[in-house]
Amino acid sequence: MIKPDEQQFLKQIEQNKGAIIKVSRMYMDNLEDQQDLFQEIVMQLWRSYGSFRKESLFSTWLYRVAINTALMYFKKEKRRPDQHELTVDVDVVDEFDSERKEEQLRYFYQAVQHLNPVEKALIFLFLEGQSHRDISINLGISEVNARVKLNRTKEKLQQIIKTQGYEF
Repeated sequence: MIKPDEQQFLKQIEQNKGAIIKVSRMYMDNLEDQQDLFQEIVMQLWRSYGSFRKESLFSTWLYRVAINTALMYFKKEKRRPDQHELTVDVDVVDEFDSERKEEQLRYFYQAVQHLNPVEKALIFLFLEGQSHRDISINLGISEVNARVKLNRTKEKLQQIIKTQGYEF
C-alpha cells in the first residue's frame, strides 16, 4: 500500500513532469542520456522530499533540485559538446505544423547544447515563466545579474541558431 507522502510525491511529479523533461533535454543531447537524467532527477527529488519545507511552491523547489542534479550529472558525465543526436516526441495534430514545430524544437535544443550549464539553467527558468526575481533566488545571484545574464544568454542562443542556418 502506498503511503500518503508517497502518493503526494507521485502526484506532484506527475503534475511537474514537463519541467523535469525540459531540464533533461536542456542538459543532455541524446534521448538515452535524457531518460537517465530524468530518472536521476526523480530519484534525487524523492531523496530530498523529506526536507521540502513547503515554504515555497513544490515547482520552485523542484526547479532548484532538478537544475542542481543536472549540473552535478553533467559534470560527472563530462559530456562532449560535439554530440548532437536529438529526437523529439511530438503528437501529430496537423502534419505540416507538427513537422515545423518539431524542426524548431530540434534546432532550439541543438543550440541549447552550446550553452554552458548556468546559461541552460537561465533559459530553462525563463521558459518556465519564472520572473527575474525568482531566477535570481533559484540561482543565488542578484536580480540585476539574473536580468543581464538572461538577456546575454538569449542573444547568444539567437546567434547560435542563426549560425546553424535556421531562423524562426
